Amino acid sequence: MSLLYAIGDIHGQMAMLEHALALIAADGGDDAKVVFLGDYTDRGPDSQAVIDTLIKGREAGRDWVFIKGNHDRLFSNFVRHGIEHDPRVKSGISWLNPRLGGTATLASYGVTGQMHFERPSQDALETLAYYTGDSGRITKDALQRIAQQHVPQSHLDFLDELPLTYQTDDLIFVHAGLRPGIPLEKQDPEDLIWIRDGFLESTHDFGKLVVHGHTALDHPTHFGNRIDLDGGAGYGKPLVPAVFEGRDCWLLTDKGRVALTP
Repeated sequence: MSLLYAIGDIHGQMAMLEHALALIAADGGDDAKVVFLGDYTDRGPDSQAVIDTLIKGREAGRDWVFIKGNHDRLFSNFVRHGIEHDPRVKSGISWLNPRLGGTATLASYGVTGQMHFERPSQDALETLAYYTGDSGRITKDALQRIAQQHVPQSHLDFLDELPLTYQTDDLIFVHAGLRPGIPLEKQDPEDLIWIRDGFLESTHDFGKLVVHGHTALDHPTHFGNRIDLDGGAGYGKPLVPAVFEGRDCWLLTDKGRVALTP
């Protein structure tokens, strides 16, 4: 049975990605098949370098599979369309808020400055009032135009064209999760990149083991019907890759494999 590797949410952590790829190469060689679970951008300092690395790997013929995450879409939506918000962000904060990480992502492309927000009431959406940088005080629309000048079209195209799922005989890879009781081909795309409620607490048998990220934990965890590989790299915790043989899973560490069981 062939081996398959997976890496959870990277969130702009280039040094962690390099370490994870080195662990995979040491375990399975340079030709190992790797599934990346999305959220390549935001919060960490090196989103540009992360996307560069993923694109170069694909162009070099590496056997890498990429899935889209919600933060990847948030990033693309702002640069392409000037959209600050997504209805699934219940707090109503702007993507540019450091909590979501857009400021760090733009900074990795050389767009550095200070965000100034406004929020008329707690029920209102937080919006960017203005931005101060090399061009002085500018509007959100002007910031978007600057972002479009700095972010390569190839990076946006890469993110926009990513699939939402990948599956094998034993595993379903998805960024956020699945709605129980709905066939994979009928799942709502919004659920695939955003779901928590209705999925995380479910003991539903999806037919295959679901491997996902999106919900940051202190450490990757096996829940029986699903494995959450988001170990919190977006918040500075280690990015821990995994290896699968069928439904069996091990985490890769500097000291070798560690079995991940329910």
